[in-house]
Parts: sequence; structure tokens; C-alpha cells
Amino acid sequence: MNNWRKFFLFFELSEGYYTPLKFNIMNATSDNQLEIKEVKSWNQLRTFIHLPFVIHKNHTLWVPPLIAGEWEYFDSKKNTAFTKNETLLLLAYRNGKPTGRIMGIINHQRNARLFQHTACFCNLECYEDPAVAKALLRFLEDWALKKGMNKLAGPMGFSDQEPRGYLIKGFDLESGISTYYNYEYLPALLEQSGYTKEVDYVVYQIDLTKLRPDLYLRVIERLQTKEKFQFQNFKKKKELTSLRKPVLQLMNDSFADQYEYDSLAENEFQRLVKQFKAYIDPHFVIIARKDNDLVGFLVGMPNLNYGFRKAKGRLFPLGFWHLLRAPFKTTQFDLLLGGIRSGYRGMGIDACGMLAIIEEARDAGYTLMDSHQELETNMTVRKEMERLGGELKKKYRIYKKQLFN
Repeated sequence: MNNWRKFFLFFELSEGYYTPLKFNIMNATSDNQLEIKEVKSWNQLRTFIHLPFVIHKNHTLWVPPLIAGEWEYFDSKKNTAFTKNETLLLLAYRNGKPTGRIMGIINHQRNARLFQHTACFCNLECYEDPAVAKALLRFLEDWALKKGMNKLAGPMGFSDQEPRGYLIKGFDLESGISTYYNYEYLPALLEQSGYTKEVDYVVYQIDLTKLRPDLYLRVIERLQTKEKFQFQNFKKKKELTSLRKPVLQLMNDSFADQYEYDSLAENEFQRLVKQFKAYIDPHFVIIARKDNDLVGFLVGMPNLNYGFRKAKGRLFPLGFWHLLRAPFKTTQFDLLLGGIRSGYRGMGIDACGMLAIIEEARDAGYTLMDSHQELETNMTVRKEMERLGGELKKKYRIYKKQLFN
């Protein structure tokens, strides 16, 4: 095979165009002209991956994912989360045409740790068709019941590093990193199917042009002189390599008491690093140390929605270029991840980290900061955002439904 043919074969596989010639449909149920089919073949998985691009074709603020990344995520050989969880992928067809999809997950380790019997749903996409949404959810509910579960909740993925909760407030705003941007009708379809609120996540936005960093100068001075904390940011990506294991340990320590947080194994953390590595600017990584031990970190990045929309799911031929230009096409800066080691909270580390990253963002020309998702019950972080002048702009909701035989 010559090099050109090898390249185009790689291109097809990486962008999700490859379709096997033969496949079997299994576990299908029908309701008049509506069918629910379990995803069993590459061809069906291709439909599952590409369907959101069709549903959101005219959805102005929707942000398309990279198709190659979707193929890797749903590949059970590459994504080790499939080996630790039971999963079910479903497609809905009306008159033979795909009209919806959903994924079910049963995380047995989480259930054992929390003494619960809960299945999760995610990746629910459909047109404004109550029958399709109810049929997909009903199929998943029956599957969960047969597996011994008594509750279905979502949207939640394999871990809390994936999008959680459907947008219920802030539909006119740009979405942040790793969050859903759904149609307004989707939460209504869930409620019509008997789902109610489990918990909300909130997002604050801060006008960086009005912020007064001098309010925090005394806090920083006290921490650096009396408490002996050292704050640091970086210039080159290679400087971040040595932080991977300490940050993983700190994440697992910081978020242990968060809503259904699952501690990340090293390979799962490496997958997370790989997902964002290309987009992380070391200037926007802030760490705090005490006696040379890592006690806090904060990571942010420019909003990349412009690049993802222009790329339309593909890195080739110009997707790379659009994503490289994205930081220069936005005024919004997004917080991605942060944590403080237990025992060091409430000492002002969060305020200093925020100030440091805000100064970097302002110097780079960004005028608006998106706080990313915070649990509505996390009043410590919420009060800090409000002290900085943040306004609650977006809400995301996780829904639940009790299941009965």
C-alpha cells in the first residue's frame, strides 16, 4: 500500500468514516414506527457518534466534539473505563431513520463505596420528540432494573471529569470546557418522563475589567510571609511534567467529599492529561506549595468554542489551524480545574490562586472569566466567586428517577 493510500485510510478511521460491510441488529424493541436498537456494530456506533452533528446542525451555540476523540472514547479497547463499568448504548429509529441516542452506565465500584444501587445515563440526544425520549429512557430503566438497580440518574459519565448535568439556565451564553450545551427542550423531555432534580451545578462569570485585585494583596502578603506558602506559575509545558503524579494525588484528596467523585487511577489521569495537553498554556497553571509539598493548584484556559465550531469535528484539513487560532478569537477565559489539600482550606490559598490566574488572563487580553461548574452546596467556592464580583449565570442539573419492578 502506497503512502497516500495509508494516509487516507488513517484519515477515514480517525475521523469516523469507516463502516463494516456486514453487521447484525440485536436486542431490538418496537413501538409502532419507533424502534430502539442496542448498538452492536461499527456501523451503528458511527451513527451514534455522528447523530448529534445532525440534530444540532442549526444550533448556533452548540460545540461539536472532535470525531476522532469520540471514536477513542467509545472504543472499549482504548477507554479502560469500559472494563470497570457495565454499559449500554442505544439508538432510536423512527421510520428507519435515527432520531435519538443514549448511553447507560453502571459503576459497581461507586455503588459499593456509596452503598447505593444507581445506574447513570449520559449522551442523551434527540429531536423534540417526547415519544423518542421516553422510549430510550424506558429501555434503559428496564435494563437497570434487570441489573438490580433502583435509581437512574444523569447525565453523568464514567467520572466527574466528564460533562455532568444538562443546562437549565444560561442558554444565551458560551458553554465552558467539558460541559453540555443542550437544547432547552431536553430538560423538559426528562421531566415529562418522570425525572426530577438530583442536584444542580452553578457557574459564575466575572467581569475582569472591573475586578480590584488590590483587595487580596494583604491576604497574599500574609500567606507568603507568615504561613510560608509559595505560589508559582510556568513558562514551558515541559515544566509541568513533574507535576502529574502530585496533581493526581491532590485531586483525589481534594474531591473525595464531592458529589459521587470517583478517585482517578493513574491511567485515567493520563487520559485526562492527553485530552487537554494540546490546549494547556503553562502560564495559566498556578500551584501553591508549603515546605515544598504541593497543597493547591488551579488550571485555566481560553475558551476554545470558536475553534471547535470551525473545525466541525475534524482535525483535518484545517481543524488544527482553527483550534490554534481559537485563543485569539475570544475574550472569555475558562477555569478548568483546581483543588486544595484538606487541612489547608479556608486559609486564602484559593483567593491567591484566583488572583494569580486572573492577572495572567487579564495580561493576555481576556475580559470575562467563566468559573466552570461548582456544586450548588459548595458555599466556600461560591462565596469566593461572589467576593470577586462574580454573577451566577448558568445552571446545570442532574436528574434522577426511582425505579420499581
